[in-house]
Amino acid sequence: MNDPKRSPAVCVSVEASAELQTRHGNFRVLVFSNDADGRENVAVVRGDVWGVEGVPVRLHSECMTGDVLGSLRCDCRDQLERALAHVGALPRGVVLYLRQEGRGIGLINKIRAYALQQEQGLDTVDANLALGFRDDERDYGIGVAMLRTLGVRSVRLLTNNPDKTRQLVALGMPVLERIPHAIPPGHHNRAYLETKARRSGHLLEIDETGTP
Repeated sequence: MNDPKRSPAVCVSVEASAELQTRHGNFRVLVFSNDADGRENVAVVRGDVWGVEGVPVRLHSECMTGDVLGSLRCDCRDQLERALAHVGALPRGVVLYLRQEGRGIGLINKIRAYALQQEQGLDTVDANLALGFRDDERDYGIGVAMLRTLGVRSVRLLTNNPDKTRQLVALGMPVLERIPHAIPPGHHNRAYLETKARRSGHLLEIDETGTP
């Protein structure tokens, strides 16, 4: 896992902002630039979050295969949809869309990891390790900088990942509560979710029928 204490300070700025009507409600979408990796990251904001404690927040890492193509190998698209629906039903909240494809290894290496899983029977963790990466290369420093720019004082975090909570707290963003964000597994992603729970420490309990 990443060591958030080693994450350098990140400077972000809002480059564009507009109202956005979606199937999950009305939001404001803000596009951020940053001085760390040059990628454009997005905040989808419901209501006024400036100076507010305990804002419901989801940090969603980019997944082109799931979010865009509808891959059944993961639960990413379902998690994104559920987060937007959850926040859209509240007076205020934030969904951050962070450009950290493939748990931070990028799209090319993510597809290479898929090939290793298919050809050698590796799970997601061992495939990343075989490519020379840690099991999760994500860093949430940019996300915390975005939240601070939005004026968020503390969060109620939608996540199943304890490492995400630890990183936010270590980076100075208080997490007042963890809101479980589990998606029922399907035929194609059950092994993926079991690996998340067994090897990556995600807080998922999957019974013999596959129901979390």
